[in-house]
Amino acid sequence: MPTSAPAHPVKIDPITGLCAGFTQVLSPHWDARPRGVVPELIVVHGISLPPGEFGGPWIDRLFTGTLPADAHPSFRERADLRVSAHILIRRDGQIVQYVPIGARAWHAGESQYRGRTNCNDFSVGIELEGTDDTPYSDAQYSQLAALAAALLGAYGSLKEEHIVGHSDVAPGRKTDPGASFDWPRFRALLKERLAVSAS
Repeated sequence: MPTSAPAHPVKIDPITGLCAGFTQVLSPHWDARPRGVVPELIVVHGISLPPGEFGGPWIDRLFTGTLPADAHPSFRERADLRVSAHILIRRDGQIVQYVPIGARAWHAGESQYRGRTNCNDFSVGIELEGTDDTPYSDAQYSQLAALAAALLGAYGSLKEEHIVGHSDVAPGRKTDPGASFDWPRFRALLKERLAVSAS
């Protein structure tokens, strides 16, 4: 199983829900989780803006509600959306955080996991900059494994077996992170990370 280069250490403060040392672009699109509900699920997404293009400010602009409708034809239908994710991992592995982990980000939409609806209530949304049919980068796999390991360490309610794709909680409606995402590779890297943490 191929491995990726070690990622920048990821540390999450379970009190503030913030990732130390990474870019914070705080979104207005969040609210409190329902009373007594804690993160129990990690949902992996894929995103690119404009579709199929990488880089630029547009994902930040989408998640902060400042996407200009006239900047690209595909933005007209997205400019008024009120959406967010907890974290984005860009193609080069850069981590950007939009919503504290303890809060509810608006990423999954109409969704269901093991009989529970409204996955936003109890999930952490992680976006990977990419598309369903473009291979994700080595840096993204490495950072995603590091981030997932840090989340599992910071929140006892999160478990390794409860990490899924957007397509798993919204089948027929969403396809991301797509066939291009190598789940066995990611899970092998995560196991490596967890083994190192436990040693």
